[in-house]
Amino acid sequence: MSGKARHALVTGAGSGIGRAVALSLAGRGYAVSLAGRRAEPLEAVRSEIETAGGQALVLSGFDVTDAASVEAGIATAIGRFGDIAVLVNSAGEAPSAPFEKTDPAFWNRVIGINLTGTYLVMQAALASVRRAGKGRIVNVASTAGLTGYAYVSAYCASKHGVVGLTRALALELARTDVTVNAVCPGFTDTPLLDGAVETITAKTGRGADEARAALAKANPQGRLVSPEEVADTVLWLASEGAGSITGQAIAVAGGEVMAG
Repeated sequence: MSGKARHALVTGAGSGIGRAVALSLAGRGYAVSLAGRRAEPLEAVRSEIETAGGQALVLSGFDVTDAASVEAGIATAIGRFGDIAVLVNSAGEAPSAPFEKTDPAFWNRVIGINLTGTYLVMQAALASVRRAGKGRIVNVASTAGLTGYAYVSAYCASKHGVVGLTRALALELARTDVTVNAVCPGFTDTPLLDGAVETITAKTGRGADEARAALAKANPQGRLVSPEEVADTVLWLASEGAGSITGQAIAVAGGEVMAG
């Protein structure tokens, strides 16, 4: 990039896929706003970016389920780095429970973070993304947004919703220069996966390595996806060359799900 750095805002930027995306965007010259609830991991990412010569802003206390928090954080980010050229919604959680034990509080929390949170951030940022020119919105969904998995009904519903929301907004913006896409990772080697491993070990008595191996078997390549592979897909969707790619839900899963 030449001239003033373009601005990217990444939610859930403190760990996992969000962290990898933030670092990758910074490496491509973007000034990156790091949004999340906890300051400590965000500060670590900021330090890593600035040590490499990049620019980053920490937006801690950024609660995607609270409209006022989202609006305030986005206003702060725009005040620092200007309009948001790339918005990446990566905040999320994936707790598991049998459907019969998925009570309304559990359901509402998962839908609130994964789906309503994505809606609130896009709603608050969209005007800025349009002003930035050649704007890009990338929502981190999941293969759970393309198929079903047992014991994560709320998560599957939320991620299917993210994919549907992505496609609907993409069509509304099709005659603008803003694209809206989703990436749908399979089992990815992140702290979120560690939670799934703990659940498996608690319920089955398997060791952690055995549980991770079982999750890796879902991928026809026989391995877990790396956060950096997901970040590479986000970088492509954010690029100028991906201007004709919109409304897509791209599986990053080694062939586990064949998205049509």
